[in-house]
Amino acid sequence: QVQLVESGGGLVQAGDSLRLSCAASGRTFGSYAMGWFHQAPGKEREFVAAINRSGGNTYYTGTVKGRFTISRDNAKNTVYLQMNSLKPEDTAVYYCAAGRSYGGSPGAYDYWGQGIQVIVSS
Repeated sequence: QVQLVESGGGLVQAGDSLRLSCAASGRTFGSYAMGWFHQAPGKEREFVAAINRSGGNTYYTGTVKGRFTISRDNAKNTVYLQMNSLKPEDTAVYYCAAGRSYGGSPGAYDYWGQGIQVIVSS
């Protein structure tokens, strides 16, 4: 069992930056691939970024590539999402997830955080 807690969200202006953190419980963090997803009002949950167990490989959806960076610190049981050049369309609830598989499908992940709101004003 893995428990995930996101932090770092909030209200920012377009062009600003935010760093989301996701702290995981347990001693098996390093055995999980990690992902970030977001869900805007009235829309389905969408993939944002993923990172493999070691942190050596990352994968992004096209709309955030070059603006967002996913990273992890296995010693701290934490995964991060650095979000730069934020746009109003990035407004959503952001979720981190842990899974045995590495990919962009929600079905690849077994554990989910409760989500954290990010609002980008124009």
